[in-house]
Amino acid sequence: MGKVKAASRFDPAADLILFEGDCLKLLPEIPAGFVKLVVTSPPYNLGKPYESRLVLDEYLTQQRKVIEECARVLDDRGSICWQVGNYVDDAEITPLDVLLYPAFASLGLHLRNRIVWHFGHGLHASKRFSGRYEVILWFTRGREYTFNLDAVRVPQKYPKKKHFKGPKKGQFSGNPLGKNPTDVWEIPNVKANHVEKTIHPCQFPVELIERLVLAMTDESDWVLDPFMGVGTTAIAALMHNRKAIGAEIMPDYVKIARERVRLADQGALRIRPMERSVYDPDGSRTSVPPKLVRLGSAPVQTQLFEERAKYTASKEKT
Repeated sequence: MGKVKAASRFDPAADLILFEGDCLKLLPEIPAGFVKLVVTSPPYNLGKPYESRLVLDEYLTQQRKVIEECARVLDDRGSICWQVGNYVDDAEITPLDVLLYPAFASLGLHLRNRIVWHFGHGLHASKRFSGRYEVILWFTRGREYTFNLDAVRVPQKYPKKKHFKGPKKGQFSGNPLGKNPTDVWEIPNVKANHVEKTIHPCQFPVELIERLVLAMTDESDWVLDPFMGVGTTAIAALMHNRKAIGAEIMPDYVKIARERVRLADQGALRIRPMERSVYDPDGSRTSVPPKLVRLGSAPVQTQLFEERAKYTASKEKT
């Protein structure tokens, strides 16, 4: 595959471990404290091709088994990010983050944020308001944890704003690297015209996972996704010099995940870049084109800050 050393079973010497099968068969092979970040979007019990619809209590019991194993393999400074939406039955919604929270809390994990992921496109409703967000529950194992805020700052809305009084009068009021992205993230979901679209019906955008990987891990850390899908978590981890491990039960998805990693390894995988705005009325003057992933091609932090500086500069000129 090139620079990336891949394995299909647990191998701590690999860069990528992609197990084809049930995650509950892979997770017991992983040593306690092995991973810095668990990030995943589990099945929502909606009867998609990759899941069997269960009675809700059975679904929650199944999820708890996975959550317990994920907590066991988590580093003392590690994080778990569980991204979920709603379970829908007979046009009535049940928020899965509310139902799953007790499983995490009972394991002594600490909820740091309930991140709202807002997107512009989705199914239209006629008897309720159309849903346009999902939730990421961010838990940490302990009170001391990895959090690299500078790595995920976003451009200031008013980058040249200055203090108008007090001891800092005349100085810039914002952080030169940008502002905290807050707990509401507007990131396009992967629909038909998205540059990353595959056959998966509920695919993560790479930039959503990039932000979590950059903020909650350091280079060479392991990132675990127990429901790997088409490999988005692996892409986000590997492109930022982390290592990835996960499982996927659908053979077609595993093939796509391996192909996406192969393309990324060759610098030929296109993704939507983090620095691209959701909507830019100025069009081509400030639009950021799709980005080619190049695994391990440059020091990640330096590259990221340079890209953000160029983007901010272009916005200031318009």
